[in-house]
Parts: sequence; structure tokens; C-alpha cells
Amino acid sequence: MSFRWLRWMGLGLAGITLSASGSWLTLTPELPDISILKEVRYETPLQVLTREGKVISEFGVKHTVPLTYAQIPKTLVNAFLAAEDDQFFQHDGIDYSSLGRAFGELVTSGSIRSGGSTITMQLAKNYFLTNARTFNRKFTEILLAKRIEDSLTKQEILELYLNKIYLGQRAYGIGAAAKIYYGKPVAQLTVAEMAMIAGLPKAPSRYNPVANPDRAMVRRNWIIGRMLKLGFINKADHDKALKAPVGLNYKSSLQDVSAPYLAEMVREALLERFGEKVYDSGYKVYTTVGVSNQDAANNAVINGLLAYDRRHGWRGAEARVDTTPLNTLSRIGTLEPAVVSAVAKQSATVELRSGERVVLNWDAMRWARRYIDTNRYSNLPTTASQILKVGDIIRLQPNGKSWTLAQIPQVQGQLIALNPETGAIEALVGGFDYSRSKFNRSIQGRRQAGSIIKPFIYAKALERGYTPASLIDDAPLDFDGWQPSNSDGKFMGPITLRRALYLSRNLVSIRLLQAVGVSSARNYISRFGIDPKHMPNNLTLALGTGEVLPVQMATAFAAIANGGLRINPYFIEKVVDRSGKIVFEANPRRVCRECEIPTAIVASALETSGAAENEDGTTVIPAEADDSSEAPINSELQIGGLSTTPAADKNPALRIMRPRAAWQMYNIMQDVIVRGTGRAALSLGRSDLAGKTGTTDEAKDAWFAGFNGKMVAVSWVGFDKPASLGRSEYGGVAALPIWREYMATALRGMPMSLPPAPPGLTAITIDRTTGQRTVDDDPNAVKEWFTDERVPAIPELIPVPVDPASAEGATEGGISGAIKRLLNSVP
Repeated sequence: MSFRWLRWMGLGLAGITLSASGSWLTLTPELPDISILKEVRYETPLQVLTREGKVISEFGVKHTVPLTYAQIPKTLVNAFLAAEDDQFFQHDGIDYSSLGRAFGELVTSGSIRSGGSTITMQLAKNYFLTNARTFNRKFTEILLAKRIEDSLTKQEILELYLNKIYLGQRAYGIGAAAKIYYGKPVAQLTVAEMAMIAGLPKAPSRYNPVANPDRAMVRRNWIIGRMLKLGFINKADHDKALKAPVGLNYKSSLQDVSAPYLAEMVREALLERFGEKVYDSGYKVYTTVGVSNQDAANNAVINGLLAYDRRHGWRGAEARVDTTPLNTLSRIGTLEPAVVSAVAKQSATVELRSGERVVLNWDAMRWARRYIDTNRYSNLPTTASQILKVGDIIRLQPNGKSWTLAQIPQVQGQLIALNPETGAIEALVGGFDYSRSKFNRSIQGRRQAGSIIKPFIYAKALERGYTPASLIDDAPLDFDGWQPSNSDGKFMGPITLRRALYLSRNLVSIRLLQAVGVSSARNYISRFGIDPKHMPNNLTLALGTGEVLPVQMATAFAAIANGGLRINPYFIEKVVDRSGKIVFEANPRRVCRECEIPTAIVASALETSGAAENEDGTTVIPAEADDSSEAPINSELQIGGLSTTPAADKNPALRIMRPRAAWQMYNIMQDVIVRGTGRAALSLGRSDLAGKTGTTDEAKDAWFAGFNGKMVAVSWVGFDKPASLGRSEYGGVAALPIWREYMATALRGMPMSLPPAPPGLTAITIDRTTGQRTVDDDPNAVKEWFTDERVPAIPELIPVPVDPASAEGATEGGISGAIKRLLNSVP
């Protein structure tokens, strides 16, 4: 080594020393206050949770799951030490040998390359500095590291570092990374998975296992080797970890439960209430949905729509691999994309995005008759080549440990369930897949109601003095050429009101609407949360030509389920800030038996001359009886949970039906399931269920609404652009199976919830067909319930008075041909 070279090196070191001294004198007074690290608040996103605290969604720029040091596995800490700073517990914040290498690079190349940063220095940079590669920034980093080491314990430093470090895919900290990359908490990570995450801080984009799995594996295996060398793991763990595959269970969001339509409802509600700042507020929003019910609703809607789709035939491959690469596709619903790689006589080999090869046997594809149109399909195929070709992009539906050929449905559907005593939404699915369509059919999809509107017209008739045994003539009607009919094209003559409802007879519904009056019925229906602006002001109302939202129908049927009280649906239970303080707690209107005046007083008030109807159909109740029992109800349904009523205040639901009428309707609607169009629900094996099917003209909408005293659920199936679902796709075929699959889970373990008959009702034995009183041993005998003043002495065909306004509404100017066609054959 020449004297000249030593002289230059000495001058360089002197210069560095002088520069460092100057920097120390300049920078020390300007260093940030380290004490703020003791009170650090992580920039956490808005979290939407189930009522149990499981994550539904996050809104914000960063994914974070802050952990305490005690919650971090020791092996995971060791993986980071092996990757970043194996002398962490020995040094005072600075690794002088590493710094020496860094300054050597500065002398020889004029720039700092390797950095020589310890974990403490990285912490200082992450919290206080930029990424600029300058001498002053590096020197400031060193000074801050020394101060941090003087102020915090090693464990506190590691906790801050492991919660703050950026690990790719919007994941900040190890808690978020474990969820994002592997779909599990840190405590469940394997050694290989811990090493993979520990390899990310060096270069989150370069060593990202999602984007660069091969490079990530090299980095991971190096860290596993380092862990063995440092004595952090034994040879067996080392060998096992090296053999492990990438093994990702990648999630783009920290999601435990899929409820994206509900999450968007929460986001909109919170944004309106708190503004843009809510996204990084760290608020936790506890919703009303539970994990089990929401999962059941998701599966029910997906399975129901796939079953409908399968009934109507195979439309062919989704795409070809030469025009649509497999890796550009994602899972839709539960359907995984795959490419056909080989086709045999009655089997096919397909490849998933993961590279896994799957053999589809004949049972997995034999259903695929070629689709012709909604009502037609080809004969069953006999060979796989009639269905698939090599290079086809198809969809696979999981079926236990195997797969079944499927296709993305063109049809849509929804399910909403709520608690009839509080209005709490128990589950909500607004469509087949949120990524394909963000339109929330549960709260935005206004569709024709069909026959599920009939119970409310019948309820109005009961409140007007009709009984379940009243005989109404199921006979032809003619209104200036409009001749509505029943779905079967037949007429049954005189039929009891009960049978007419559970058999869904259109002509009886029209006659009852004539009797109570169209305007009176519209006003009555509006009490239940159904917007009268979307109800026709003529007799077509009886056949469900009005448009409703599924959430409105769930709210309406809740009043029958709970004995006649109006609840409002809500979905936010409480909002908690980052410190655990409750900033909002819902106080919905709820059924409050002890808050009500005695049923007998309400019934008496409703049924006395003092409870007469006004011309608009509203009921006037004497103030001394109960001002709240028929208080005005806002017909425009409010959906939410961010009310301002203090949670400590009682907020009883308002009565909108006579208790006896509500109970009679519940009882009649049980026969829809036992004897009528909803018999498929009998498979649930419960005696407390009631419901109503609904199908509109040409089966463009299929509905089922069903309930017991603790759960109401409404399912709907249809095309977004209204079109026929096909022959025989009635509510009991297309929609009821979705409801039934959901309720099988939602009602599991729930005791029977059948409300007792309220005072003032008497059970009489009658003939189910004629309505006559009869003896108990008559083969056709049934028990029917009557209000005390309506117990029949002898059977009679009750004449149906025609409300003049209704007749005018039906005939004035005639009814258009379009409406005539719409009303014929509506079941």
C-alpha cells in the first residue's frame, strides 16, 4: 500500500469525521421527539365486522393488524432477526461493522449502497425519515437509532418495527401480511411462511411471492438457512421448511366473512355520518350479521342460482385460452376458472390457475345439455367432446373434494333476512358476485311483487270483518274486456279465504280488493314500509303489479311475524374508535311487550265505532286508548342504523295491525307451507313456519317470503333486465330453495317460535271446503279461528261489496292491453 494512498484515505476519513461532527451539531437540535413512539397510533383503516368481530371488509389505503409483542411468535421474531439484524439484542442500535462497509462503499463509489441499517435504524427511518440515500439522512438515522435505544426496550422496538414495516400488497406489519398472503393469523404460520414474510422488507416488490414467486422462494430459503445457522431452528424444521411450496392463500383484503354488499352499505352510511376522514380513522363497525347466517346466505344464493342455470342447459365455454389467458381470470362466486388440456370419451383433464390438474369424470359434466332458449335445451350429451374442446376456458364448482362443470349464471338473485323483533339484518346477499355487479338487489332492486303482496290485502279484509272461513267466489270477472284469470286457468267457485290465499287464487284477491277499496288497501299496505308511489291505483294491485324492494317485503312480513308491530331494518350495531370507546350505538324500534298497552284495550279501540276509517283508509283510534298504536307511519322505508335516538331510551315499535288479524294471517300463511304453494319448506321439519310464494307474469320474478317468530327471510330470482325465467320457474321452484337452504342453517338449534293466540279468538270446527260448522270427526274438519263476535252460526256466501272508487279505477278509460297481458295467469 503506497504512502500516497494512505494519505488520501486519511484525508477522506478526516473529512467524514468533520462532516459527521458538523452534521451532529446541526441535526441534533432538530431531531424529532422520540417520546411520541410510546404513544404511537397505527394508521388503521375503517374495519367492518360481524357482530362476533370477524372482518367483513376494510376501507383505507393500508392494511394493518396491530399486534403486541406478546402476540408475536418467537420463531417469527427470529426469522426477521436472521433476515435483517441477527445482532439486534447485542448492539446499541448501530452495527458498526455494517456501517463500516457502507462508508467504504461511500469512499470507493461516492454513494451508499448497502445501507448497513439495523432494525432500530429502519424503525427510525420508517417513522421519521424519507428513503433518500444521502449522507445527512443516514447520519440522522444513526442519531435517532441511538435515542430510540435509550428510550425504548428491545421488545418495544421490535413491536413497533414489526407493526410498521411495509411488506407488499398494501400490507403494513406482520399481522396484515399473514392475513393477506396466507389467510391466517401469525400464530398459525409455519416456519416456511414466517421466512417468506421475513424476506419482504428488503424489497417488497422484488421478493413478493404473489408477483415473483421464484425470486421470493430463493430469498425465503436463504433465510431458512440463516435460521439454522443461528440456532433458531433445528435441522428437521429446516429440511421440512425447505421442501414446503410457496403455499399462498392470497387475499386482496383482510376478509374473514364475505358480505361485500353489506360492507358497501356500511361504507356509505359512515361516509355520510363522519366524512372522508373515516377511512383512516381506525373505527371498528360492528354490524348485525353473524358469521354462520351470512355464510349460509352466500351459499344459498350461489347454489340456488347455479341450480337454476343448470336446469336450463350449457351455453358453452366462457372463452378460449388463446384469446383470454387463464391468469387474467379470477374466481367468481365459488367458481374457479380452468383451461381444458385434454378430452377423452367421457372425461376431461383441466388445469387450474395454481397449475393443479383435475380430471372431470362423466358425473361432473353429464348434465350439460346444450342451451337453446329459456324453455328448450338439447338431449343429454353422450360424450365429453360434445361439451368441451381443448383450449376451452370453463368454470368449475367445488363439490366436496372434487369439482363439477359449471358456468357463470346470467340470472341474478338475492336474499335478505332480519329479526322481526328488532329489525336487525341477520344476513344480506345482493347478487351472485359483487365483483361482477355491485348493484345491491336487496335494497336497490325494485321489482314487481306478484303474489307476495296478497297477504296484506287479505289482512286488510280480516281487519274489515272477514274471517279465514269467509266464502269468496272464485269465479270469472270482466272489466271492459279485461278478464283476469288464475294461473291454472280454472275457477273453483265459492272458496274460503284461507284456501284462497294458500292456493293463491287471483280472482279472490281481486274481489277482496274490490271489497276493501283500492285507496284504503294502498294506505294500509304503506303502513308496512311499502312505498305507495310504486303501487298501482287500480285492481291490478291485487295481482302484484306494484314494484317493491326485497328489504321492504322483509320488513312487511316482520309485522305479521311479530304480532302486528312495525320495525325498521338496520345493519350497524355499534361503532368503536381505536381506543375502544363507543362513538355510536344503535337503538332501533323493537318489539317491547311491556311497553304496549294491554292487547284487549288495543283490540277494543280498533274495533269500536271510535276506530272508524277515514275516507283515505286510515284508522282513527281514540286518544285515550293508545295514541301510538296507530300513529302515522312513514311509508318510505328508512334503512340504516345511524339514528340519533339515545341507546338508553326505550324505542318501542308502533302497532300497525290488530293483534288478532296479525295472528290469523300468520296461521293462514302456515297453510301455504303445509297445503299450498310453499310445500317444499316442509323438508325443514318445523311446525312454526309460514310464508308466501310469488311469481309475476311470464315468470319474470320469482319470490319466496317466509318466517317464524324470530327470523324473516325473503329470496328473489330474476334477470336484471326483466325476462322470463322459463316455464314452471315459479316462486316455489326458483326462489324457495334459496330460502330453504338459508333457513336450514339460520334455524338450527332455534326453539319453535309460534306466537300464542291473542285474547278474543275462539277455535271452531268447520269444514275446510265449505266453511260450515261441523263435528270434530268429520274427515274434512279443521279448526278455524274467529274473533268472538264473528263466530259463524251458519255458513253463508258473503256478498262482496264493490267500492265505487275501485270500480272506477278499474274501468275508467279502460286498462291497457299491456296490463291485460300482464295480469293473465299470474299465480
